[in-house]
Amino acid sequence: MTTTTPRPSPRRPAEPAPPSSSLLGQWNSAVTSYYVLLGATALLLVIGLVMVLSSSSVESLDDGDSPYAVFFDQAKYALIGLPLLFGLSRAPVRFFQAIAWPALAFGIVFQLAVFTPLGCGGEGGNNNWVCLPGFSAQPSETIKLALAIWLGAVLTRKLHLLREWKHALIPAVPVAGIAILVVLAGHDLGTALVLILLVAGALFVAGVPMRMFGLAALLAGGLTFLLTVSSTNRKDRIMSWLSDECDAASSCYQTLHGGWGLASGGWGGLGLGESREKWSYLPAAHNDFIFAILGEELGLIGTLLVLGLFGLLAFAMIRVIRRHPDPFVQITTGAILCWIIGQALVNVAVVIGLAPVIGIPLPLVSAGGSALIMTMAALGVLISFARSEPGAAEALAARPGVVRRSLAVIGRSRG
Repeated sequence: MTTTTPRPSPRRPAEPAPPSSSLLGQWNSAVTSYYVLLGATALLLVIGLVMVLSSSSVESLDDGDSPYAVFFDQAKYALIGLPLLFGLSRAPVRFFQAIAWPALAFGIVFQLAVFTPLGCGGEGGNNNWVCLPGFSAQPSETIKLALAIWLGAVLTRKLHLLREWKHALIPAVPVAGIAILVVLAGHDLGTALVLILLVAGALFVAGVPMRMFGLAALLAGGLTFLLTVSSTNRKDRIMSWLSDECDAASSCYQTLHGGWGLASGGWGGLGLGESREKWSYLPAAHNDFIFAILGEELGLIGTLLVLGLFGLLAFAMIRVIRRHPDPFVQITTGAILCWIIGQALVNVAVVIGLAPVIGIPLPLVSAGGSALIMTMAALGVLISFARSEPGAAEALAARPGVVRRSLAVIGRSRG
């Protein structure tokens, strides 16, 4: 008589005891993840548009453009991202499983286009953009979402074998390594570090043994060290961050002015539009260092609001991982969680001086078309997962729509 080994499930925390009060029961309802994701995304998007307008207007005028130039671009990208978010939020889980391999292949090929005549350089010496007349895009942002979905599909199929080294590593690590290497070839270490966080999140949720993470951390640390010492720009940034004495007129200039912006905001800020640092003092005020302008204009209250919204996103993602029965959904959500929340934490750490400047934007808030569109697409995927949580689809279908509720209110008022 043969026995079968039970298939292990991905790593997930234990379910809490059911809440006793009705208020907690509503907070822990089947559609909580859906509404928290939707609400936090909308609020961060609105805050981002407002702060991009405020932080970029002076530089736009100085360049001879309209003060609304960067804002209009960001609003355009948001309008492109909205139908993409909505469409993906309505897609079934099996759709994402079906496109896993084609999506990753497209992302890698698209990234390789930066090494053709279509490639163009970005800030900080990166060669990580594709430029056409009237159009530019950062292919590495596409790789983030594609890699998250691909890891979910591949690791789900090998879930019962992940305790063995060869199955935990192959094909996930080599293929992910190729995706990371093609980004590194464009000299974009910041995006590569985010991709490493993404891969680690997927492997952790899949249940890969922790001892494998120790070896992976050593390899990643060694690779990061080699890439750092091989680049004068990266080495100068890290050495200036580690040094007690740093030239405030060059290598420490950006970090110093970012700190001044946050410090001058106090509790309530100087007021929306009243930043001093955006008057050509703080480089990248509307993208990588927008958190400093936010703190200067809206104060500690504003920064805590933004951090709280990212905390709500993290709460909703963790809730999807805990509640959803599909391992593909759990693993993909874990990867996107480490991407978006990890990137946000790294950006904030850079602005407040806890990490060296590595050129990572604040998701949904910083200016940047490719990053905004792909982050919105990733959140659309998560909203789709939240809609398919146990009981969520039935609860959403049972609730009256906005139009029907409005008509009912009008009918009662006339009666």
